[in-house]
Amino acid sequence: MNLIIVESPAKAKTIKNFLGKDYEVIASKGHIRDLPKSRFGIKVEDDKFIPEYSVAKENAPVVKQIKTLAKDAKTIYIATDEDREGEAIGWHIAHAMKKDPESLPRIVFHEITKGAIQHALDTPRKIDMNQVNAQQTRRLLDRIVGFKISPLLASKIQKGLSGGRVQSSSLKIVVDREREIKAFIPQEYWSIDTVFKTAIDANLILFDGTKIEKLTIENKQEAELITKTISSLEFHVDSIETKQRKSSTPAPFMTSTLQQSASSKLGFSPKKTMMVAQTLYEGVKTPNGTSGVITYMRTDSLNLAKEAVEAGREYILNTFGEKYLPKNAKVYTKTAKGAQEAHEAIRPTMVDFTPDIASKFLKPDELKLYRLIYNRFLASQMMDALFEQQSIIFKSSRASYKANGRKLLFDGFYILEGSDDKDKLLPTLTKGQAIDIENITPTQHFTEPPSRYSEASLIKKLESEGIGRPSTYAPTISTLQARKYIDIQKRQIIPTEVAFTVTKMLEEHFEEIVDASFTANMEEILDEIAEKGKDWQKILRDFYFPFIEKIEKGKKEIKSLKLAKPIGRNCPKCAEELLLRSGRYGNFIACSGFPKCKYTEQIDEDGNTVEKPADEVSEEKCDKCGSDMVIKNGRNGKFLACSAYPKCKNTKSLDAQEKVSDIPCPKCKGKLLWRTSRRGAFWGCENYPKCDFISKFEPTDKKCLEAGCDGFLARRTYRNKEVYECITCKSRTPVQEA
Repeated sequence: MNLIIVESPAKAKTIKNFLGKDYEVIASKGHIRDLPKSRFGIKVEDDKFIPEYSVAKENAPVVKQIKTLAKDAKTIYIATDEDREGEAIGWHIAHAMKKDPESLPRIVFHEITKGAIQHALDTPRKIDMNQVNAQQTRRLLDRIVGFKISPLLASKIQKGLSGGRVQSSSLKIVVDREREIKAFIPQEYWSIDTVFKTAIDANLILFDGTKIEKLTIENKQEAELITKTISSLEFHVDSIETKQRKSSTPAPFMTSTLQQSASSKLGFSPKKTMMVAQTLYEGVKTPNGTSGVITYMRTDSLNLAKEAVEAGREYILNTFGEKYLPKNAKVYTKTAKGAQEAHEAIRPTMVDFTPDIASKFLKPDELKLYRLIYNRFLASQMMDALFEQQSIIFKSSRASYKANGRKLLFDGFYILEGSDDKDKLLPTLTKGQAIDIENITPTQHFTEPPSRYSEASLIKKLESEGIGRPSTYAPTISTLQARKYIDIQKRQIIPTEVAFTVTKMLEEHFEEIVDASFTANMEEILDEIAEKGKDWQKILRDFYFPFIEKIEKGKKEIKSLKLAKPIGRNCPKCAEELLLRSGRYGNFIACSGFPKCKYTEQIDEDGNTVEKPADEVSEEKCDKCGSDMVIKNGRNGKFLACSAYPKCKNTKSLDAQEKVSDIPCPKCKGKLLWRTSRRGAFWGCENYPKCDFISKFEPTDKKCLEAGCDGFLARRTYRNKEVYECITCKSRTPVQEA
């Protein structure tokens, strides 16, 4: 029996399907050895760094199983992922089995197909210690930074904070963008929106010898003067220029571009993209059984296997015809430093497993991502799209305009999914032809601040700066979210208040941790260790000792920046200590017993407590407990609330006439009242909380006719049609059919 050790159970299952009874395949489920979680775990002796790896308790059963199988194995193959991390995992597995890592055959593959696995078994190599040492260096650097700087952040700012080599420099990028937005001062400018006869939109490019650009016209008076002058001028066609332009085919996907494209086109987060891609890589059902349908998804290479390119070109020829196939195969290279050109770009493993066929086997999200990858691969090997670009200059004695038009001559790779580049055709005109203005309007504008980063644009920025590697983009963003450093709202990344405080402290005292060039340079050094065997211990020495000096200095000299400071008073409700806190809307005082106690005090700019205005007592009594009803302010305006709160939580609309439904509550036959809450308006029973019936739409007296459902129907508009919708089962019936 031969033993193959991989990382993922799904991958193990797929590979097992390809091999006979002579092979046993087992998954390590990722790292089985690592630095201890509860302590530093690095010995520094004689200027050497010795990691104290150990097997975590949760990994012990897997290690035991691997050892048991290894005893009877004729040959043990290390088949972990083909990247630097996978190389290190294989090395750790060997040590966990008490085997010499260099004595075990190491096999790698870009795709999990029968042919690829067999080729890997036929061409084993040894574990690459340079790659292992590069990964160890990264791991130890991250432990040094994280383990030493996180306690400092916690003691100086707030408990639970953490810092990291890649994490903190990424956070600074987000914070710097928010600083730009806050410091931005809008600038007024005007455009002269002009339409010539036959509905030709044109841009003013020259007026009285001055080139007109975005901010040239600064105010209304100037804009109106130019508009009045131009309105009296006579224009003619001064020149007509027509030329052809190509829209080049896109390169196949690598990790960063896949994450960006999946975010913009599918709405996937980077984390979701990588999870779905992992499934497609490790194995899904196909017409020929379980198989990996894309190549390895953590890559920064644009290489494509010769066999894959040939298969793709043959498919293009047979499906779309000769005019869509370039004479020679297209080759893409990545110019950025550190690109691992031995790897492949992300592509389908089987060209004949088309998205149409895949739709019968893949889950919806899997199919969406697979279609994206499949079409991008084919597009990379197709003909460019061809456009005809036309520009016309309209000229007068004092002003010149330019109109642009275009039309698609040949769709090329656009045939796969279409294009956002729509034709904008200009009418047929002749040089010297007189042309009149149809409409001219001065329009006011203001410059916009830079936009916040989305997950896709942040990944693009990290890649351009050389921060991190394909495997780190998604985890870095997830970590920033988990640490409450950022919020993601409507696809925009917004730094929290604590992010500014942490970044400021690191900028002032640990500039290298947040410096993008330092982090990028460190990535290059790690590449040199992996590719050229650079002395990894020296790299650690050069960083560690100056960094520890700064940490010790920081402990003594950095002033406390805590966001919650004791004020020397106790909470009047629970007697816990009151703290001065900072929030989105400024400083305030809050109980340290939060969330059990939610006592707060508003304070002014000088730190003095602002007394809350007393509740205004209304003439109404609570219809549940008889106490006075008081007028309160809420998000949706003023409302009545019982003065006995929290014993009685009764609230009521402040409207003179409360909206009451003619239909009684379907649950208890009480009155149905129109209420409002943070989540919007709804129909609710007057007997709440004893009766919890609610409905967004007013019920009718009609019953649902679906089998097994006895709910009431509510009339509503659904997709511009009047329907009855069951409050219980949500089934819909057109009004005319009910």
